[in-house]
Amino acid sequence: MTGRRPAVVARVGRALERLGIISADRFGPTADLAGPRIVTGFAIMSKQTADLAMVGMAVGTAGTAGLAFALAYWEIVVMIGLGLAGGTVSLVSQNFGGEEDERASLVVTQSVFLAVAVALPIAAAFALAAESLVGLFALGPGALEGEGGAAAIGHGATYLVFVAPAVLFELLNLIASRTYTGVGDTFTEMVIRAGGAVLNVIISAVLIFGVGMGVAGAAIGTTVSTGVVTIVLAWGMVGRSYGVLGMEPSPVPITRAGLRLEPGLLRQIAEISTPEIGRRLAQGIAVFPLLWIAATFGPVIVTAFEVGRRVRSLINSVNWGLSLAASSLVGQQLGANDEAEAGAYGAAIIRLSTVVYTGLAVLVVVFAEPIASLFVGDPAEVAQAGAFVAVAAVSSVGFGIDGAAAGALLGAGDTRLPFVASLVGRYVFAIPVAALGLVTPLGVAALYLAFLLEAYVPGGINYWLFRRGRWKAVSRRYRPSAESGTD
Repeated sequence: MTGRRPAVVARVGRALERLGIISADRFGPTADLAGPRIVTGFAIMSKQTADLAMVGMAVGTAGTAGLAFALAYWEIVVMIGLGLAGGTVSLVSQNFGGEEDERASLVVTQSVFLAVAVALPIAAAFALAAESLVGLFALGPGALEGEGGAAAIGHGATYLVFVAPAVLFELLNLIASRTYTGVGDTFTEMVIRAGGAVLNVIISAVLIFGVGMGVAGAAIGTTVSTGVVTIVLAWGMVGRSYGVLGMEPSPVPITRAGLRLEPGLLRQIAEISTPEIGRRLAQGIAVFPLLWIAATFGPVIVTAFEVGRRVRSLINSVNWGLSLAASSLVGQQLGANDEAEAGAYGAAIIRLSTVVYTGLAVLVVVFAEPIASLFVGDPAEVAQAGAFVAVAAVSSVGFGIDGAAAGALLGAGDTRLPFVASLVGRYVFAIPVAALGLVTPLGVAALYLAFLLEAYVPGGINYWLFRRGRWKAVSRRYRPSAESGTD
């Protein structure tokens, strides 16, 4: 089986080269990096999607609506972690590509310090103010003022309380995952995080159906499985061998001698990560007003909206691979001072992402209603959720372009303008258009338009930024050669 995979990759690469999408010699490294990350992303996104489906079966619409509200806050955690880890992968890949392993190791250590500092106050807020946080969705006039709305708020608060400890685990897991990506090893993290996702679904299913814990069972499953993943990743991140399944210890391990603050590296991580955190938060926070608008139409629309988002998240697991492959490969080529090859990799991965996302979108649109029926049972609810699933699938193509282009820019350390692109797409276009549904006959259709705009506007801007080429000049400030003042 192992020997067969390179042959398959080579054949696919030659076919894609003939179509003018990506050259075979670039597809190989891209597939090696992206393949395991796509599996990892699909597994991680599947656990929340499975939780939503299981809660829908066990609790009903109030449970799924409450879970939608709570997952909006959990998404903030993930977005902060991805932004922070964006600085990690950029600096690790450039230093590792420039054969500065000790400096790359120090980058990882500083990232861990930052992750702990960020995670603790967020976890405390989830544990101590869960009901107040979820209750924000019930502010103002809307259908959540009834009995069903109160139940949804209660379910959401329960989830936040039980998932609070997982905040620290998730941020540390993202730092470790991006470290492995930065050094070109996506297999080890795939095995660990995919295994954790399977464990999550098993624990949640037992607690939801076997013990009857409902939403609390879903949260406990997430917390326990995420903690287990942290422990297993930590083993390799300190340089210890796994000895099984082809998993490898990190070549830039955290060491006892490296457990110290390095202000210079902290500043560089902060400089790269802050705009990326802002870009990610712009994406995550936009969900709140959109969910609030959906809530004015009732728990059924909230559930349909969330089903669409969850399906799009599954499709977007492709970005877990291709976006990170773009960051790592562009970063490594820039670390070796080969700007032309970095540009060629970025352009090819953007083309590849567009083709893959388009194919997946067509497939999901065709089967939109059968997919929706996995989450809701009433025929009217299936039709409504199916419409959101179809629109979400079409919008995912924009996310594919956005992820690949932003990933290439991130590999160069250019994160400020992609941050602006996220703000424009979501806050200048998507949210105002969604709000039109409250005051015009558009109604729920305005949410469909918002789905499309929040993906295609940032995607178009980031693609233009990549084509412009300014990111090559930005990267020169962060390369290992910059330390000695050489070009």
